[in-house]
Amino acid sequence: MGNYNLYLVIFIVLFGFTACQQKKEETTVKTDTETAKPTPPKKMASAVATISAKNDSGISGTVTFTEIDGKVSMIAAISGLTEGNHAIHIHAVGDCSSDDGKSAGGHWNPTNVNHGVWGTDPFHKGDIGNLVANADGQAAISRDTDLWCIGCSDENNDIVGKAIIIHEGPDDFSTQPAGAAGPRIGCGEIVKQ
Repeated sequence: MGNYNLYLVIFIVLFGFTACQQKKEETTVKTDTETAKPTPPKKMASAVATISAKNDSGISGTVTFTEIDGKVSMIAAISGLTEGNHAIHIHAVGDCSSDDGKSAGGHWNPTNVNHGVWGTDPFHKGDIGNLVANADGQAAISRDTDLWCIGCSDENNDIVGKAIIIHEGPDDFSTQPAGAAGPRIGCGEIVKQ
């Protein structure tokens, strides 16, 4: 009978110890889960400019902007162009009402620097560059930057309410103030979505 009691005591002690260990592990897992911080959602915004023809050019297209966590991606897709280079810029006024596109004002240049090549100082924040149209009149260009924002409170970076202008000729990247790109053949106001 003595051995039976000894075995019973050993069984109870081992069972109690194992149960305590499992409870401790469950508590630890629960605590880790409770203290884990979720990944914050990404800040996103979008805008679009629908390009309409100016100066009887017949061009059309769309320029889309997507902002994720402070970086704006732009993709322009234009059709109806003559083969070759055509300047594309952001202009200061989101008004495409005039037949010649001049209602959009001059280049967007909030920091008041010289016109130039995108990414090479000095350059306007609106100096996107040149579209290169193929024989079918199709052209595309993209940019990724933290120099722009969509609907933010910083007037020096906010592209909403500005206009995209497509020019008949190429930007020479040096003639002031706008690169001698010729008449405006397309215009679209940048509108937040």
